[in-house]
Amino acid sequence: MNVYKFGGASVKDAEGVRNLFNIVNTQKENLIIVVSAMGKMTDALEVLCNAYFRKEGDVAQAFQHVKDFHQHIIKDLFGSSSPETDRLVNPLYAELEQILRGEPSLSYDYEYDRIISFGELFSTTIISAYLEKQGRKAKFIDIRKCLITDQNYRNACVNLELSAQLCRKTFTFQDTFMYITQGFIAGTTTSQTTTLGREGSDYTAALLANLLDAEDVTIWKDVPGIMNADPKLYEDTEIIGKLSYKEAIELSNCGAKVIHPKTIKPLQNKGIPLYVRSFLYPGSHGSVIRELDEKLKLPPIFIDKGNQLLLTLSPRDFSFIAEEKLSRIFAILAKYRLRLNLIQTSAISFSFCIDLNEAIFDSFINELHEEYEVLYNKNVRLLTIRHYTEDIIHKLTDHRNILVEQRSRLTARFVVASN
Repeated sequence: MNVYKFGGASVKDAEGVRNLFNIVNTQKENLIIVVSAMGKMTDALEVLCNAYFRKEGDVAQAFQHVKDFHQHIIKDLFGSSSPETDRLVNPLYAELEQILRGEPSLSYDYEYDRIISFGELFSTTIISAYLEKQGRKAKFIDIRKCLITDQNYRNACVNLELSAQLCRKTFTFQDTFMYITQGFIAGTTTSQTTTLGREGSDYTAALLANLLDAEDVTIWKDVPGIMNADPKLYEDTEIIGKLSYKEAIELSNCGAKVIHPKTIKPLQNKGIPLYVRSFLYPGSHGSVIRELDEKLKLPPIFIDKGNQLLLTLSPRDFSFIAEEKLSRIFAILAKYRLRLNLIQTSAISFSFCIDLNEAIFDSFINELHEEYEVLYNKNVRLLTIRHYTEDIIHKLTDHRNILVEQRSRLTARFVVASN
């Protein structure tokens, strides 16, 4: 059994859906298709969620944008009128509209998950209907009924034992050899919707592969494989044909977009290879992540992560930054669900880099101000060079204003001011 995962870029329009069909139509083995929300729909649903919960913007306008986007794809795939598609999609529109007509709860994270989840529900519903129209029926599965989590909304933790039992009862392959389901979303034992963290569809695919003992996982991207740099930002990039699990974890933890950070562990635990291939050129080999015995000679790999916030905290009483104070800082970060991308300490200061979140910025900074002098730089970039050389460091940083620099044996990291 294989698992295919298609991200938002691969199904951003009707042509992408047709391309998905062409790829899965060649599959002869048992297959689970995991699909993300179409295009930038998660961003659009975030706008809708903020308009609903925080009263930021026009709810009706944001909701209409969501409908128009999907209706345009439906029209392109099925023609001007499709009663069968309307029968499947209209209840989702009605369910979302009913949520928006009510008063939000006091929990933003709870409302976020139940609104954002419609992106994946729309995409899998539309794609499932199109596959059936083309004569390639894939059994539709609502993943929220078999991937069970706690109630830590927006970053839920999966109950692996219960999920394994439910997934094995659901994905039996007795009456079909192809299933389609959602990435990123899950459910609780009380049927509440949760999500696994932004860009979590890769993680969903890896979890299903682990729980169901898949032969492999393939993630279909808009790049020809794992690249040594983002080809949208850098010239002369090259494909890395194979990586070890360990190297992939290091890269994803540093911010490489090609793989979600949580994806590797479920695969490594059972030795399941992960392929990264281009949905634009499905015949190409792409890249593979697996257990490797040999030590690879890898080129310099650079990861450029924007929209960062650099902070430096100093105790007002000039006391040392020791375990007790670090524990308090980490507790505040956990409270706001902020992930450290880089840290650096001295005797009386603690510097760190995190993703900039304007929604919670003021309250986060104010809480830090209660105990520390706080200096910060907004919209900086975190540049990571794995397997660096001095020439590459010079080439990538010579013209930049470096705010923080770190080096280890294999990795050099720089916080730089945005150009």
